[in-house]
Amino acid sequence: MQRYFLVVLAFIMLISACDQGVKEVKVDADVYHQTVEKLSEIIVHDIFSPPVASRIYAYPSIATYEVLASEQPKYLSLVGQVSELSALPEAKKEVSYELAALEAFIATGKALIFSEDQLDTFREKLYKELREGVNRKYFDASLAYGQEVAKHILAWADGDMYKQTRTYPKFTVKEDPTRWQPTPPGYFEAIEPHWNEIRTFVIDSANQFVPKPPTEYDLTPGSQFHSELMEVYEVRKKLTEEQKEIASFWDCNPYVMNVTGHLMAASKKITPGGHWIGITKIVSQKAGADFMKSAEAYALTSIALADAFISCWDEKYRSSLIRPETLINQHIDEEWLPLLQTPPFPEYTSGHSVISSAAAIALTHIYGDNFSFDDTTEEKYGLPMRSFNSFFEASEEAAISRLYGGIHYRPAIENGVIQGRALGKYVINKIQLKKDELSKK
Repeated sequence: MQRYFLVVLAFIMLISACDQGVKEVKVDADVYHQTVEKLSEIIVHDIFSPPVASRIYAYPSIATYEVLASEQPKYLSLVGQVSELSALPEAKKEVSYELAALEAFIATGKALIFSEDQLDTFREKLYKELREGVNRKYFDASLAYGQEVAKHILAWADGDMYKQTRTYPKFTVKEDPTRWQPTPPGYFEAIEPHWNEIRTFVIDSANQFVPKPPTEYDLTPGSQFHSELMEVYEVRKKLTEEQKEIASFWDCNPYVMNVTGHLMAASKKITPGGHWIGITKIVSQKAGADFMKSAEAYALTSIALADAFISCWDEKYRSSLIRPETLINQHIDEEWLPLLQTPPFPEYTSGHSVISSAAAIALTHIYGDNFSFDDTTEEKYGLPMRSFNSFFEASEEAAISRLYGGIHYRPAIENGVIQGRALGKYVINKIQLKKDELSKK
């Protein structure tokens, strides 16, 4: 009888231990960073434009943050803080919120890309490792909840006008010497001329942060505009090796057409927003941020990036300013080439200047000013690491890189920085991620 009692007790203790093990299933920050990086790789592979890529980062990042914040007493939901987001469905069973958050990121991201199979393969391998030693019903319930959240987030995303803008007419190139024209070597059509119709996340509207107008077009020698044009021309001829490295490091052109004689081959790179998402990973790891803190950083940065692209693209197609390359080839030197390939959209304001400035504001809000870091984001594209003493230092280098690259006049850079910083400050003042922030605002 005593032996029977001991066997039963041992069995009960075993079940209890298994239950405790189930409750302790964890997904750490490194797993999340790997998953975000995988999404970046697919965005590069699928050649999404910079504005579209920013949208792809934002929705999965918000999904992840919302799941984790729902279980964290000191964190606040984004419901009521970002446009039209409603409360997540509640979990109907006991789940791992970390695993559910990861699944919400993957399932949301998968719906926004083309190469779904790549994310499926990554997910299968990842979950094979995470599933070991975990109760199957508990694991599956966690995934089911993550998928339910993804469905909720994707229904919200469906209302942002993205699908509608896919059917809108293409940008019309006008016979106007001041207006943007397609540039060599690909002469691609203008990218996302209707991006200002995409629903914003935090800013009131696409035109909330309209910069002052670009310099009045005037090719008279000695005019302000002509001087700005000549600066681009002269800087390109006198670039130092350091300036060339800076320009290449921040190129972030997702589709570069390389021409050799009659041969044309394309190379793919990370987008400007993707570069800042990469920086978010680097600094989160350096700070030793846990999953929740990392999710906070990705969410706020991706929101700032997404709204910055909407704001910048609103101005690009309002002013529709012609690129330096076109004017230099027409009026100064038909053989002149910029160091970087001119991207296919109007010149003013500089996208990298706007979005980098907004991202710097967001990351400074999370990790503080004077946060030094080594940026290795571009190493996989053959470019060496660059080191920075702060996010603002990095964003300022990203901005001036466009002059070194020969693709922007100075006002697009300087006014783009002003535009991006104003937008970034607005975002961090409107978004409250922690309860202790309420007393500070």
